[in-house]
Amino acid sequence: MSKDNIYADSESMIVDFAFDEKVANVFPDMIRRSVPGYEAIITMIGLIAGEYAQKDSNIYDLGCSLGAATLSMRKQVKQPGCTIIAVDNAQAMLEQCKSNLNIEQSDIKTELVCSDVQDIEIENASVVVMNFTLQFIAPAARFALMQKIYNGLKPSGVLILSEKIIFANDLEQDEQESMQLAFKKANGYSDLEISRKRTALENVLIPDTLELHQDRLKSVGFARSHLCFQCFNFISLLAIK
Repeated sequence: MSKDNIYADSESMIVDFAFDEKVANVFPDMIRRSVPGYEAIITMIGLIAGEYAQKDSNIYDLGCSLGAATLSMRKQVKQPGCTIIAVDNAQAMLEQCKSNLNIEQSDIKTELVCSDVQDIEIENASVVVMNFTLQFIAPAARFALMQKIYNGLKPSGVLILSEKIIFANDLEQDEQESMQLAFKKANGYSDLEISRKRTALENVLIPDTLELHQDRLKSVGFARSHLCFQCFNFISLLAIK
């Protein structure tokens, strides 16, 4: 696993964060050291998909990055006739995803699609995964994307939504953000790296509150949604049609 030192150079220019080849090369280390509970979330996604996948249906991994969630679902889904459609708009990420998927053989048909997730038609879906993807979509476009996902889900289909969140209460926001900062430092990131990456993400990753996520899911039609994971300011929601 290549070490993430992208933001260690104080002399380099800070540009907006992008899922380019440089990020793809260090992404497993970056995500492990930045997102508390990431490995547990990946395992959970596989287990939920195994429970809710329906025969002869599509399973979407929207914003699949290097394919961790897709790999987890391929291990757990037992229903016949399922197809996993893994989508990412970053070619460098998708190329590495293809290599990762080829290492572990599976009987589940898997299609890789290089596209903006907003341009994908969701059809005959029993499971849709957005694992830290919605936060990179323009806020004004999020409702329409959630509506498209809901419309494309079969009855009793599910959306697994993982996101970094913010808190309406300033004290809670400060406490949770402080704990994530401590998590990064415990994993070897310097103050310089943390500061530079925060600047790079400032106009790219725009989080919502948990309440806004839940209200949006209800508004597009989901019968219910509940929190199935939280560690500091990172959460996963399970929404059921």
